Amino acid sequence: MDVLSSLEHRPYLLPAGQWRMAQRWNDLLFAHWPIAVEAMARLLPAGLEVDRFDGRAWVGVVPFWMDQVRTRAVGERCVTVPSAGKFCELNLRTYARSQVTGLRGVYFFSLDAASAMAVMGARTLFHLPYFLADMRRKTAQDGTIEYRSRRLLTGRSVRFEASYRGLGEVARPSAGGTLEHFLTERYCLFTPHGGRVLVGHIHHLPWPLERAEAEIRVNELPAAHGIALPNHAPVLHFARELNVYIWSLREDRSENTQAGSYNE
Repeated sequence: MDVLSSLEHRPYLLPAGQWRMAQRWNDLLFAHWPIAVEAMARLLPAGLEVDRFDGRAWVGVVPFWMDQVRTRAVGERCVTVPSAGKFCELNLRTYARSQVTGLRGVYFFSLDAASAMAVMGARTLFHLPYFLADMRRKTAQDGTIEYRSRRLLTGRSVRFEASYRGLGEVARPSAGGTLEHFLTERYCLFTPHGGRVLVGHIHHLPWPLERAEAEIRVNELPAAHGIALPNHAPVLHFARELNVYIWSLREDRSENTQAGSYNE
């Protein structure tokens, strides 16, 4: 299926212009916890407000690995990035709404990656809070993924260790108004830069979500960014792979107002 021609699931139109990067994301665990809206609101930059489901904010930890990284470096030409083309990544994220356009997207507190080139490139081109990390991933015969991450060069311990796997039974695309749709079907990200909020648009097919099981043994990411997790098990989802296209950042302006809707 041609990903770029499949648009009916999007909450708003594709952005103008050509995509800047393409990636494939693999073996993703979505682990989410509800957080009080007031606690999350204090952590967002001006111009963004908490996007909520059932009256609560949500924070997610998402380990995965990526490959098939390509960039449109000059004009129409696409270039594969071999030295940063396959590496682990670990995200700490929440969900926010633009006070300017109403767009709903992902706000990242941190993105740990095992590629120095990816960290430098993302900080430079996309102004995202990437951190270099020592990361290890191993898949057992039964599909269980052993995943470890330790942030480097920051002077403090920020570690993550978990075992997880998908349980099969890929469902139909999640329906609007459901929690899984709210947590995963996002088609832009926000990042602050120079006193402004920038938006980066992305495109992919609907997430092929599976039920998941996980044992999270160490999770120091939320505390490192001022987030206290509730004392109960997270909501879990798993996806085996997804091809993603990413556009260059632009100022968050009213050119994209077809923001779609999520259950609140």
